[in-house]
Amino acid sequence: MSRMRRDHALLLLALLAPASAGGQGTDVAAAEIQALIARIGDSACRFQRNGRWHEADEAQSHLQRKYDWARRRGMSGDAEAFIGRAASRSSLTGRPYKVACAGQPERDAGDWFRAQLRELRQDHQPATPPR
Repeated sequence: MSRMRRDHALLLLALLAPASAGGQGTDVAAAEIQALIARIGDSACRFQRNGRWHEADEAQSHLQRKYDWARRRGMSGDAEAFIGRAASRSSLTGRPYKVACAGQPERDAGDWFRAQLRELRQDHQPATPPR
């Protein structure tokens, strides 16, 4: 399944699912976070964590573990909170993560994930009815 189709399916499921005890906003946030984690895995970019470079699939696994850990402890939040708390820096050392994609300059992971979130939300905005 392509990245865009998977992202779309995750968001569609979250939007159509009945509101859980935490509310529909929580479902949408979880879908966005899962889509972001999938995007790093599908990106073919390298991910620097604590001075060591990792392949995209390793970055995806690492961020999924961080997200699962936070959820088990009742820590919730929206996609922006996930980026700020988990996807942009090491929880142990505080060092910022970096992302390097082919043909692009290395950048802070937080910036990369925020750009991905903007793109994800743009791709999934409801169509405006014609007047």
